[in-house]
Amino acid sequence: MYTKTLYIFIIAVLLVACGQTQQGPTAAGCLEEAEAALANDSIRMGETLLRKTIRLAEKSEDWHTNYIAYQRLAEALSQSNPEEALRLMKKALAVYEQHPDDERNNVILLDYAGTYAAQVAFINEKSFDEALDFIHRAYDIAKQNEMTDLMCQTLTSLANIAWAKEDYRQALDYAHQADSVATDDLRPGALQVMARSYLSLNMLDSAETVYRKIEPGDDVHQAYIVQSHLAKIALRRIGAVNMEDDIDDAFEQIEDFYYKALEQKDQYYQETLRQEMENQQLDYQSKMYARTLLITIIASLIVILAIVLVIHYRLRAQREEKRQLQQEAEHQKTLLYQANEVVTFLQNYILERTEVMKKLNQSGDSLITLNPHEWSEIERTLNAIDNNRFAHIREQYPNMQEDDIRLCLLTRLGISNRVIGNIYCITISAVQHRKLKLKKDVFGESSPDVTLEQILNGK
Repeated sequence: MYTKTLYIFIIAVLLVACGQTQQGPTAAGCLEEAEAALANDSIRMGETLLRKTIRLAEKSEDWHTNYIAYQRLAEALSQSNPEEALRLMKKALAVYEQHPDDERNNVILLDYAGTYAAQVAFINEKSFDEALDFIHRAYDIAKQNEMTDLMCQTLTSLANIAWAKEDYRQALDYAHQADSVATDDLRPGALQVMARSYLSLNMLDSAETVYRKIEPGDDVHQAYIVQSHLAKIALRRIGAVNMEDDIDDAFEQIEDFYYKALEQKDQYYQETLRQEMENQQLDYQSKMYARTLLITIIASLIVILAIVLVIHYRLRAQREEKRQLQQEAEHQKTLLYQANEVVTFLQNYILERTEVMKKLNQSGDSLITLNPHEWSEIERTLNAIDNNRFAHIREQYPNMQEDDIRLCLLTRLGISNRVIGNIYCITISAVQHRKLKLKKDVFGESSPDVTLEQILNGK
């Protein structure tokens, strides 16, 4: 029982250790790595990690991480491939609708889907109905739940779509509504579409006023947009249309430089990330080696302990078995002794009940005479109760005299030397002498410590 329990414990320890060494990356952890890569403008690395996140999330049924990863991937592809971005956002919405968890996320997903649908419609010169459906749904949920920031975001999206449809008055209306509920971080977006609408309506003063309200901060791209449009407003006022086109070309070149710089930054980041991953892999391998060595040492100690315990329990079991065998032997010996005692008692009881024994025991010092029939009765009784002892003696010593046989019979019966002397009409010393002579000449025993009675009991 102890050995079986120990084996189960060893297997459990090894399985736990192996399970720890085989733990892989989680979907949430992979998503964090992807967002870190995107934050450092490493678009390609971010896309790779997001696709890996989606696979891990689907495998582990982590649906929240799954639709967030779809959303992030759509954002990363929105500039280069709006149609793919729209497809991914629809996938994110489908996952969310099957596993809803937060209304805010629902609004954000709908707003993004509407934005990408508007981009696709603008590029392909198609209807904006799908985009408007997504964003109106998002706005209704945000308004119903009093999510002010998301109301601003969806109103800004509606303003952008109205501007793309060249409905500049509608775009201004949505932009002013967005500005009225805007937070500090969302206000630049609302002001930007408002200014762009004023500019499209050729309301240059209003457009300039709004552009100057925008504070881009550290956002280089937004600063570029503000400055380029302020330059266009200035040129349009003096009627320098050709120069405005030149300014557009110049800003396009600047934008190309900007994106090239981002690409170089992306390459640098990927190289840095690759080196970090190699270092992490080396560190991981080192930890795995140390852990494997530790597990091997622990497993070896457990095996040694198991062997010691097995030997200990086996030795104890052997000692217990030996003790039980000794007890059984002692018990058998006691039973045998008791059986011999019973047999001896029965033998003596039988002998004492015979007529010859009664005659011998009642004789006193008088002469005792036994006829051949009585001698035969004694020998027959002894053979019956003593396993044919005298039949064997006669067979083993065929030259023995009849008187010697009879002396052996009397000795086996335990008759005293005095009674034997009365039977043979000799003295006690003569009886002793005859016994010694019989012991030596017939049975070949010369040791004074061995009696005739012992020799006869051994036959």
